[in-house]
Amino acid sequence: MKAAVISLIVVLAMVQLMVKPGRAINCGLVDASLAPCLTYLRQGGTPPPQCCDGVRTITGMATTPADKRAACQCVKDAASHQTTLNDDAAKTLPQKCGVKMDIPISPTTDCNA
Repeated sequence: MKAAVISLIVVLAMVQLMVKPGRAINCGLVDASLAPCLTYLRQGGTPPPQCCDGVRTITGMATTPADKRAACQCVKDAASHQTTLNDDAAKTLPQKCGVKMDIPISPTTDCNA
């Protein structure tokens, strides 16, 4: 019985070490992830693979409600600096990348909703 308890503790400790700690949302990383999307977000068409990789990166970082709000604010701020943002391209970007992203790319998004 004692050996089983010790084995269980060792396994749980190993699992703890294998779990990646949550990454804090960083607007610089969000901006860098969306940078390959700028041409698509201005002109539409087909997003390049690097853009879709960036969308996946943002989606992977934003796993908790707090992370999603933070990422949303970063995306909103980035979108507000783009004067020629194509709204249709921004709305369809996640779909075209085959990613479910709950963070709209818009300067008018309410990130608290």
